[in-house]
Amino acid sequence: MAAGLAFVISIVALVLSYLAYRQSGGAEELKAKVDQLGITTDSLREKLADSLGRLEKAVRGVQAKPSTPEDQQPPK
Repeated sequence: MAAGLAFVISIVALVLSYLAYRQSGGAEELKAKVDQLGITTDSLREKLADSLGRLEKAVRGVQAKPSTPEDQQPPK
C-alpha cells in the first residue's frame, strides 16, 4: 500500500516538474542563453588577448625587427 502511494506521488511530481520546465521556456530558452554566453565569452577573450598584447609590448618595448608573423602585421 505504501509503495503504491509513493509511486503515485512520484509520478505526479514528475508530471508537475515537466510542466514547470515547459512553462519556464524549456530547452529553447536554455539553448539561447548558452549561445549568448558563448558570444560574451568570445568577446571577453578577444579583449583580454588585446590587453595582454598591449601589456607585453609596454613591458618588453617594441622590437627593432619583428620576429613572428603576428608582429609583422600593422597595428589595428
